[in-house]
Amino acid sequence: MTEIGLSSHELEITGDYGRQRRVWQMNAASMKTMTPPAVDAPLFPPCEPYATGQLDVGNGHLIYFEQCGLPTGLPVVFLHGGPGSGCSARQRQFFDPTVFRVVLFDQRGCGRSQPLGDLHHNTTAALVEDMEALRCHLGVDRWLVVGGSWGAALALAYAAKYMQACLGLLLRGVFLARRADVDWFFCGVRQLLPDAWADLARDAPRASHPDLLAWLHAQLHQQPVASALRCALAWEAWEQSVTLHRQVLPRAECPNVAEAQRLVAKYRLQSHYLTHGCFLGDHSLLQRCQHLTGLPVALLHGRDDWVCRPQAAWEVHANLPASQLKWVANSGHNPFEPGMAQAMLDTLKYFATHGHFTA
Repeated sequence: MTEIGLSSHELEITGDYGRQRRVWQMNAASMKTMTPPAVDAPLFPPCEPYATGQLDVGNGHLIYFEQCGLPTGLPVVFLHGGPGSGCSARQRQFFDPTVFRVVLFDQRGCGRSQPLGDLHHNTTAALVEDMEALRCHLGVDRWLVVGGSWGAALALAYAAKYMQACLGLLLRGVFLARRADVDWFFCGVRQLLPDAWADLARDAPRASHPDLLAWLHAQLHQQPVASALRCALAWEAWEQSVTLHRQVLPRAECPNVAEAQRLVAKYRLQSHYLTHGCFLGDHSLLQRCQHLTGLPVALLHGRDDWVCRPQAAWEVHANLPASQLKWVANSGHNPFEPGMAQAMLDTLKYFATHGHFTA
């Protein structure tokens, strides 16, 4: 692949990248070549982190992080969704462990970060600074930023402030955190899943239906915890219904106290962000990212994504004309669906080889 047509900034990135890539490739060549993933299960085999830790980022927050793959490989940071979901072991499997040095971390208040569910000093700006503190702590010069759903929004917010720390952006299932995007999830998509939405709104007074998020937010922060848990279980079922395009009934209960606490913390944190417009203020992500021209950006979006509408990816692409947009057929919001998983692996492999997404 030639670099004809790239901007001077892109040439600077790819030139520097080419020197780094030769080092990464020499390190990778010294390791045993892995068998390519099977077509019907396009993920790399499960792997364990070679290092884990907790970073004190101030205001009482400790951020859990882990590193996987090749310690001398191409640096990548993975941003989970939610907000509030935390990372999972399966997310490591998107990355070739003979090529990438993968950093995964649980954002403030969720997963293995402490304290669980803490909303104090928990904003998008704080998460952006946590990412930069983690990069410096790990001694990473620049990294490829990979995020899906809310993680894609956070990736854009980070790159808008720390573009010089980014090799590029790979964004899946783009979420822009606008009021219209939130209203779609809690109101608009009910037209496609009226039975599942009725389960979500079952306990809500009819007057609260036009702004169901506000009612859910209030319920999640009420005592006793049993009331909050019932609300969290309903939200969980609605999220799964929209993702799977069919009604999923809420679980009757959680298997244990720890799982109940985790679930309530997750949706308290998510409602905290969504009711505050994800703390983006008057400047939307589209406004913030307009200066990212020259940074390699790939957008992967499922044609059948009901959680985050394809329009969001189209608008990011329109604001960043040099970005590469791929519509993934027969795929929704789930990153582990075969089509989307394969698109993720193909795009990562291409970037590892070329240092950009232009194709």
